[in-house]
Amino acid sequence: MRAAETSRTRAFLRALPALLILGGALYEYCTPSGFSGAPLFSAAPLVAAPFFSLGSTVLTGVCSIGAIAAVHLRYSHAFHTDVITEMVTVATVCVLACFINRLVRRSDEQLASARQIAEAAQYAVLPQPAGRIGGLAIAARYEAAQAGAFIGGDLYAVQDTPHGVRLVVGDVRGKGMGAVAAVAVVIGAFREAAEQENSLEAVAQRLERALAREGGRRRGIDDFEGFTTAVLAEIPHGSGPDGVVRVLNRGHPEPIVLFDDGTARLVRPEEAALPLGLGELGAWPDRSTEAPFPAGATLLLYTDGLSEARDARGVFYDPAARLFGRIFPGPEELLATLAEEVRQHTGGGATDDMALLAVRRP
Repeated sequence: MRAAETSRTRAFLRALPALLILGGALYEYCTPSGFSGAPLFSAAPLVAAPFFSLGSTVLTGVCSIGAIAAVHLRYSHAFHTDVITEMVTVATVCVLACFINRLVRRSDEQLASARQIAEAAQYAVLPQPAGRIGGLAIAARYEAAQAGAFIGGDLYAVQDTPHGVRLVVGDVRGKGMGAVAAVAVVIGAFREAAEQENSLEAVAQRLERALAREGGRRRGIDDFEGFTTAVLAEIPHGSGPDGVVRVLNRGHPEPIVLFDDGTARLVRPEEAALPLGLGELGAWPDRSTEAPFPAGATLLLYTDGLSEARDARGVFYDPAARLFGRIFPGPEELLATLAEEVRQHTGGGATDDMALLAVRRP
């Protein structure tokens, strides 16, 4: 809905210079010679400057001056002083509009360059996983709440290890470069620990220590976001058609297992645990939860940008309830459907980034 309104607004703004010239011409044509449409003629190139090229801005100014000349030929074949003054005024405004156009174009180029750098940084920190890892079909998606934004605090990673395919989805508190630094630390520590540690519990402890170490190193230098909700998952190799998935949850939204008959099941932790980076507030053993993950099932991990998306009445999007009874051809189609439904649910006004990771056992 908002996208359609934005499109209509842009179309109107692009047509506005021509409408202003036409309005000025009609005003001068329909009123006595003492009345001037200079404000409308002057506004036309100013409106065109941010939305059109330099050539189009100049053409708009020329058309404004031409309209003044054409209308005043109604009264006489010679231009009086007031007409010349009006044309000079519009020409001066047109020159100013050209300067505005160049400034706007330069700012757009700088913004485009910054977005390219941000996108490259995002892909470097958060690369797209392969479509197939360890015999499993994988799909990942990052949806930024702000259009054109790439860097945020949501994260995901998939690693094929001797212990099985291991996954992490997390959400760092905060935004900006501090959050990106925490994302890089969590993903780097996860990839190393996933290869070396025998259990998800040990992997979680490695992530906890990595965040504490990095937070101590950065304290007093710059901001570092050390509070990260995360869910770790492990799908063992060679478990056959009646497979399992092990999940360890650190204060994160609960993953969902979608079965091939359309049923959906939340994987709830046996005991609540604090997010990563809050180990100084308390310590207790991590415990993973085991859930069925048979052939044809899909494991969905996500951040709270999905489960806390609200509509105009403040109602949350409930992924488990929305997905129950539905069957998707693959993980890509599942994530595409979720992204579209969240856009419809929020009316295009999502307030938080959303990371989605889906894994299907063929």
